[in-house]
Amino acid sequence: MSIVLAAINAKWIHPSLALRLLKANLGHFENQCEILEFALRQPLKEKIEPILAARPRILGFSVSIWNHPATLELLEALKKKWEPGHQPLSSERPIIVLGGPEVSWLPEDAEIFRYADYVIRGEGEESFRLLCSEILGEKYELNKAQNKNTFFINKGDTSVNINEIETAYHLYTNEDLQKKLVYVEASRGCPFSCAFCQGGLQKTRYFPLGPFLNSMGTLIDRGVKTFKFLDRSFNTNPQRAKQIMEFFLERIEAGALVCVHFEMVPSRIPSELKESLCRFPPGTLRLELGIQTLNCETAKLINRSGFSDSQSCAASLETLNFLRRETNAILHVDLIAGLPAEDLASFALGFDRLWLSLSENGSQALPDEKASHSNEKANQVCEIQLGILKCLPGTSIIRHNETHGMKYSPQPPYEVIETSALPAADLDKIKNFARFWEVIVNRNPFPDLTPQLLPPGKPVFNKFMKFSDRLFEHFGKNWGIDRKDLRLFMEKNLQDL
Repeated sequence: MSIVLAAINAKWIHPSLALRLLKANLGHFENQCEILEFALRQPLKEKIEPILAARPRILGFSVSIWNHPATLELLEALKKKWEPGHQPLSSERPIIVLGGPEVSWLPEDAEIFRYADYVIRGEGEESFRLLCSEILGEKYELNKAQNKNTFFINKGDTSVNINEIETAYHLYTNEDLQKKLVYVEASRGCPFSCAFCQGGLQKTRYFPLGPFLNSMGTLIDRGVKTFKFLDRSFNTNPQRAKQIMEFFLERIEAGALVCVHFEMVPSRIPSELKESLCRFPPGTLRLELGIQTLNCETAKLINRSGFSDSQSCAASLETLNFLRRETNAILHVDLIAGLPAEDLASFALGFDRLWLSLSENGSQALPDEKASHSNEKANQVCEIQLGILKCLPGTSIIRHNETHGMKYSPQPPYEVIETSALPAADLDKIKNFARFWEVIVNRNPFPDLTPQLLPPGKPVFNKFMKFSDRLFEHFGKNWGIDRKDLRLFMEKNLQDL
C-alpha cells in the first residue's frame, strides 16, 4: 500500500474513527490505503513489524494525550530500523505525517515532531488528501531527506465543511461491529468554552441528520452492539437530540439489541428529552454527565456553564436524581480534582453532595458483577468518575497558572501536580483515592463488603480517603493488586474505619 494510517488505541475494543475518516476521504487514493491499529499494552515488536512489512510511502499517525508516549517510542524504534547501514535494511523510510488532537496544539519544538515530515493541525480529512496527492504525484520530491525540517499544515482555521466530507462507517469491519465499541459523531465542536477542554476550541457543527440516521440504521442492520457518540455535548440542541434518541428507541422497540452512549450536559435536559430517556429499556442506554465541580467560585473561573451559582448546581443535581429515579440509564458522572481555587475540603463537600444525589434512600446503586439486567430501576448503576485536571495543549486553563499556583507534569497527560489551594501531598492522596474508588466502588467486585465501606445516607469522602490511605500504605501501589489480597485486606480493615 502507498499509504498506511496507524494509531495506538487505549484498548483493542476501541477502534479509531479518525483513521477511517481519513481513509474514506482520500478520493481515488482510498484503495491504496491500509489501516493498522494497535493496543496500548501491545508489545513494541508487534507494532513495528506490521509497519515495516507494509513498506508504505506515506505513514500517518493519529496522536492523542493517551498514546503520545507510546507513539513517540514507536517512532524512535522505527527510526533505528530505517537508519543507513542498519542490517538487515528493513525498508525505505516513508514520509511521516502526524495528526490528531494532541499534535494540533503542541509547540513546534515538541520532541515528537523531530520524527515527522509533516504535521496536520486540526481536522485533516481535506488536508491529508491534498498532501497525499502531492506526495504521490509524479513531480513530488522530498527535499528534506535528513528530516531537518517539519512542515506544519493548517495553522489557521482548521475546520472542515462536514457537509462535504465522506462518512467512514462502511470501513468498520464485521468484527468491529460485533465485538468492539463503535464510535460515531452527529456533531463536532462544543458551544461551551470550559477552560480545561479542547472541545470548545471549535464551534459546533452538525452532520446532516437524514444521512447520519441512515448510516446508523445500516450499522444496526450489520449487527452493531454498542454505539458510543463522540459528541462533546450531545443535548445542546434538544430537538435534534430527541430525533436521534427516538430513532434508536424505534429500532430497540423493534428488537434491535443495541446500547447507545451519550455525553450530556445535565443543565440542558428539558422535559421532552426526559420523556425519551425514560423509555430506554435496561441495558440500552449509558449517559456520561459532566459535573466537574460544585464549587461556584471555581466554576466561574473555568467558564463552567450551569454551575456558577448555587441554584444552578442544585438544579443539575436534581436532574441527576431524576435520571437515577426515573430512567434505566447507567450513569457515569464526572468530577475533576485540582481545579483552580478548590481545596480538599471543598472537593470533599462536592463529592459527598454528588454521592448523596445519586443515592436510593441514601444508598448508592452499585454494579453487581453477578446481577443480570432487571426492569427494576433500583438495579440501575450510577458511577462517579473522579478525574484529575489536565492542562491540555491549546486550552485556556493556563491563564490561571500564576494566579492560582497551577503546576503540571510536562509529560502527557499533563496532570496537575499542585495548586495554591491543593498541595502536592493532597493531590497525591486524591489520585490514590480515584484509583481505588474505580477498582472497589465503580467495578464493585465485592458487593457483600461495599455497603460496610459506604454507609447509607451518609457522606463517604473522608471515610473512603482514610481507607484509601491505608490501602496505599499497605500495598505500596494503587494498581496491579491481586483481587484475593484486596478482599482479604478489606475484610480485616473495614470494621475499625
